[in-house]
Amino acid sequence: MSSVNTTTVKTATAVLEEAPLVQGGLTFNGITEKVSGIVEKPTPPLWWLLFGVALSGTLVLGGAIGWLFYEGTGIWGLNNPVGWGWAIVNFVFWVGIGHAGTLISAILFLLRQKWRTAINRFAEAMTIVAVICAGIFPAIHVGRIWIVYYMFPLPNQMSMWPNFRSPLLWDVFAVGTYFTVSFLFWYVGLVPDLATFRDRATSKIKKVVFGALALGWRWGNRQWKNYELAYLMLAGLATPLVLSVHSVVSTDFATSLVPGWHTTIFPPYFVAGAIFSGFGMVLTLAIIARRVFHLENLITLDHFEKMNKIILVTGSMVGYSYIMEFFMAWYSGNIYEVFAFINRGFGNYAWAYWIMFTCNVITPQLFWFRKIRRSIPIMFMLSIFVNIGMWFERFVITVTSLSRDFLPSSWDYYSPTIWDIMTFVGSFGLFFTLFLLFLRFLPLIAMSEIKGAMPEADPHHYGHAHDEVHQGGAA
Repeated sequence: MSSVNTTTVKTATAVLEEAPLVQGGLTFNGITEKVSGIVEKPTPPLWWLLFGVALSGTLVLGGAIGWLFYEGTGIWGLNNPVGWGWAIVNFVFWVGIGHAGTLISAILFLLRQKWRTAINRFAEAMTIVAVICAGIFPAIHVGRIWIVYYMFPLPNQMSMWPNFRSPLLWDVFAVGTYFTVSFLFWYVGLVPDLATFRDRATSKIKKVVFGALALGWRWGNRQWKNYELAYLMLAGLATPLVLSVHSVVSTDFATSLVPGWHTTIFPPYFVAGAIFSGFGMVLTLAIIARRVFHLENLITLDHFEKMNKIILVTGSMVGYSYIMEFFMAWYSGNIYEVFAFINRGFGNYAWAYWIMFTCNVITPQLFWFRKIRRSIPIMFMLSIFVNIGMWFERFVITVTSLSRDFLPSSWDYYSPTIWDIMTFVGSFGLFFTLFLLFLRFLPLIAMSEIKGAMPEADPHHYGHAHDEVHQGGAA
């Protein structure tokens, strides 16, 4: 009986204990060799193939924008009253994609969640690249691109100043601040790993380049102290940005009188949706990178399961917001507001609304089941559904509200043109071009951070780990 009880206790303890962050018996040196080897080895043919496809998409984007500058916004499917089309939809979509990187890096760092260390580096890179893609669309949708500097607080020859009451101007400051802090946070975290690359470099050019980027890092105690303080301060700056940036973006809609936009639920609703879509993209990229670079010992199923739980929580929050919008429209007693939401669910764009609802609310509920949370093929498919659904969410919010406003005489149906589609597809080309360059030339996993999260890095565990190594060797 006692042996049965002992076995039960051991089993329960094993379930409660966290699996190791690094598996496969990798040592500090093993992690360095694994991650550095991805950059130091010859460029694989698959990278060249993917880079060629992505670069082609970037050229498509350049061609579409070039024709837009020459011909004007008439090449898009805009009409009266739908003055905001795919350009704004894509802008909000890409800003949302960038939210998971800052959340993983900053908030989880402040909460001392060690599991973030395996995924934070490429999540941060994804943030920077996504914000670059997002920044294109506010600039090109204004029409008169040659006076785009009116969005910045700069004096000009006509003594005009920007309208500081416009939410579009708030976007410039919010996204600009977000990009600056995210880039600094990403770069500061890179410095120790860049020094590792500098010390391992075999060519003069690499030594000079990585030496300059490493900012004279020499692994000294004082440098580590200053580094950790700077990293903590940047994490503190980045954390409120996760909440503020998409709240500011939501005010593009929430401060309007257009039915369907005039609502105070937008800021928290947009933030939850941004984290939701961001984690969906991180999950997609992490699954691919894990398979291509054989990182199963560093990016484990436990990492995926934790991300899937966050997707489940934020997806449920988004679903609650969708339902609450209908309730508040009915509760308001405003006939225009009631019509706007009935039209979303059952009008001309009902197909887009139900694609959005299915992808964002129904499919993430599958993550309640542990087997699905740990099934890579299913989670990969669901992560793609998440981003499809979130793009349609931005489409539904933007287009359905504008196409049916107060006056039936001005109603019209919005359809994209080939130039809208080329610009959208081309933005994915730019995203993957920059992300593939990051994968090829910089460490996609934070070596210094993941080593610091291992038990061997804790001086209190060193003796115990040392004994275990010797016992294993003797056995």
